[in-house]
Amino acid sequence: MRILGIDSSGLVASVAVTDDDVLLGEFTTDYKKTHSTTLMPMLDELIKMLGIDIKTIDAIATAEGPGSFTGLRIGAATVKGLAYALKVPVIAVPTVDAIAYNLYGSKRLICPLMDARRQQAYSGLYRFDETNEFVVKKEQEPEAIKDIIDRINIADEPVTFLGDGVPVFKDYIEKNATVDYDFAPAFCSRQRAGAVASLGKKYFDREFYTSAEEFRPVYLRKSQAEREREEKAGANA
Repeated sequence: MRILGIDSSGLVASVAVTDDDVLLGEFTTDYKKTHSTTLMPMLDELIKMLGIDIKTIDAIATAEGPGSFTGLRIGAATVKGLAYALKVPVIAVPTVDAIAYNLYGSKRLICPLMDARRQQAYSGLYRFDETNEFVVKKEQEPEAIKDIIDRINIADEPVTFLGDGVPVFKDYIEKNATVDYDFAPAFCSRQRAGAVASLGKKYFDREFYTSAEEFRPVYLRKSQAEREREEKAGANA
């Protein structure tokens, strides 16, 4: 089965194509350019370099959120347009789950951190069991970094942190974590479309997919603009 993976949920823009258990190719950038100017050119270049017909794609796996509101909207528009044109299903993969999946086979607790501003992170807790099945210990949600670290300290297990929130919260972790911890290396510490596609294949096999028309990104919380409007309205009330 040939799956196109897409992730534009954060600072990283990433596209990949997998064919069953083979990663045919991946294009990932973590640079200050808008996804609207990078995502489609990256996809076009990847398809051209692989020498495949995009019509041979069987499904599109995408990071559904949470993450950047702009990035998620750009990704959703791209995915919906492609899926509709190709007449293929969309596999919606939780963003934080896909980040954790980068550490396949790890025997430590896995804690992704996506910077959500205001001393909060989109996070969850994950592990791989003795048969390397992916286990969601705590589902993704926005949470204060203090609460995240307090929960990890109570769990009292070795943990690996990863995600774009690590540089933001590294000092806090080093000062407050009481468990054995480490940070994932650069090659697996950010969003990767290959991980989205690989985890998406597992979801597809369990019939967790939807249509282009029905797919919607998951934000988990209101946008900054919406919060500011509500705060302004409250102040004027």
